[in-house]
Amino acid sequence: MSNKRILVGMSGGVDSSAVCILLQEQGYEVVGATLRMWERGESDEEPSFITDARNLAERLGIEHHTIDIRKEFKEGVIASFINEYMSGRTPNPCVVCNPGFKWRALLECADSLGCEKIATGHYVNIVEDNGYFFIEEGGDDSKDQSYFLWGLTQEQLSRTVFPLGKLVKREVKEMMRERGFAASADKSESMEICFIEKDYRTFLRENVDGIDERYSGGFFVDKIGKRLGQHKGFPFYTIGQRKGLEIALGRPAYVTKINPLKNTVKLGFEDELLCNGMRLSSCKFVDESLMSSPELVVRIRYRGTPYGVRCLVSDEKGMKVILNSSASAVAPGQSAVFYIGNRVVGGGFIESPLSEHEIVC
Repeated sequence: MSNKRILVGMSGGVDSSAVCILLQEQGYEVVGATLRMWERGESDEEPSFITDARNLAERLGIEHHTIDIRKEFKEGVIASFINEYMSGRTPNPCVVCNPGFKWRALLECADSLGCEKIATGHYVNIVEDNGYFFIEEGGDDSKDQSYFLWGLTQEQLSRTVFPLGKLVKREVKEMMRERGFAASADKSESMEICFIEKDYRTFLRENVDGIDERYSGGFFVDKIGKRLGQHKGFPFYTIGQRKGLEIALGRPAYVTKINPLKNTVKLGFEDELLCNGMRLSSCKFVDESLMSSPELVVRIRYRGTPYGVRCLVSDEKGMKVILNSSASAVAPGQSAVFYIGNRVVGGGFIESPLSEHEIVC
């Protein structure tokens, strides 16, 4: 039996609760920690998810701690999220939060409490290969979260375990019911962004003063700049959007480009969303030798189609990714995540689709 202390990030939900129970059964001395990152309004009243986590910890007889990073989260993740939309981009806040906030806070807490490793309820696996740590897709295709974790560092991965990686959600819920935790097993959950209750447009209206007054009345334009009609403000549109445009062009139209400086939203037809490459920033690979693998593929959205990579080209502007086939709706601000098989080997932030003359290896 191991006498190692391990810190579990407890959200109050079924997955992290199951992690605590599984690790206890494996002989670990489990310590629980719940991150208090975001709540609507300013209140010192303890939110229900923290109470739920604490109650479970008491039932299991384990320590429980609360880590309040609301200030850092607001100044980092929330500010970045708003700034991205106000720059005409489509952010993925979980990718920013995981390495820079969630893992950092949990590991700092683990160090202070004498825990060697941390554990979370993500449905992914970690493998060590040739001295490198890799994220691999989890056993439950419908719950796999590998796409969101490409930014984790080698140090962070070396100290992390994912006990649910080989399980499917149904098995986790059954396990919790069998052990007398039916309330946790039946608790509702959300895969949405933790601080968005309705949709991001409502959130922007609540957090950007005068956003409607400043940006409504801008113009939809076509590919040559001809005005097609007025829109509600560029921050309220995303690349590839078709629904909610409230404009008729004779056949389905899509958002193909957003210009925040001119407050214009370019519309086009489905074929105008296609491109054969993109430019990335902050691109990194676990092992750079894998960049030339013929098996390399890239996903440009969560659970999206994997595209074969023809080549990668570094230049003064970052990294160019040339694809074997056309990708649709490449959205600046989103993540491009590289895989070989089910293994995450790298990632980067999308800056722009490439024009035809840039598709050169």
